[in-house]
Amino acid sequence: MNTVIDLQDIHKSYYLGKQELKVLKGITLEIFKNEYVALMGPSGSGKSTLMNILGCLDSLTSGRYILNGNDVSKMTDDSLAEIRNREIGFVFQQFNLLPRLTAAENVALPLIYNGTPKKERMERALELLDHVGLGDRSQHKPNELSGGQNQRVAIARALVNNPSIILADEPTGNLDSKTSVEIMDIFGKIQSEGNTVVLVTHEEDIAHFAHRIIRLRDGVIETDLSRKPVLQS
Repeated sequence: MNTVIDLQDIHKSYYLGKQELKVLKGITLEIFKNEYVALMGPSGSGKSTLMNILGCLDSLTSGRYILNGNDVSKMTDDSLAEIRNREIGFVFQQFNLLPRLTAAENVALPLIYNGTPKKERMERALELLDHVGLGDRSQHKPNELSGGQNQRVAIARALVNNPSIILADEPTGNLDSKTSVEIMDIFGKIQSEGNTVVLVTHEEDIAHFAHRIIRLRDGVIETDLSRKPVLQS
């Protein structure tokens, strides 16, 4: 199996003056291509810090992180930004859409940074909006869309660069239960088409859509269990 994420003895500390706060205390973990993984844990368990490290948004204190064959442990901020844009698609609880842009323009935004011509950008954006069931809403702005529709736009944007991994942080946190199930169905579809999906959630029913649940507690992995997923509706 192809390893997409390989974490070797990851430690992360923050310093408050001379006081060291150890948040991650030796995380060793492999995530393979086309896996669907949920990261869980109580507040203070280290799951948000681990997600930031997986997403190349934060650096490690010690250990080694190989992302899709690239050792990101020692990369500069510029190199991290480049690999983040290329390898990772982010989906956040707050959607993080730009209010003045249409759905299509929001989806196309990451392609501006890698120099994709405008015509290609918009073709790709429209194709992905269609893929998440929003082809007829491409010219609507975020304030003209529901929460679930905005999250679909955010998912389309996450896919636009063909990333190695989709990293979703509490993607249903702002949605009602029916819309949450619809969004999780989209993630299931994305995974079934060959993408690797890592989901951070505190909701048990949402985690059970994944095929593997990793639970953190006090900065270490408490359990790592593969399971049968909830059937997609």
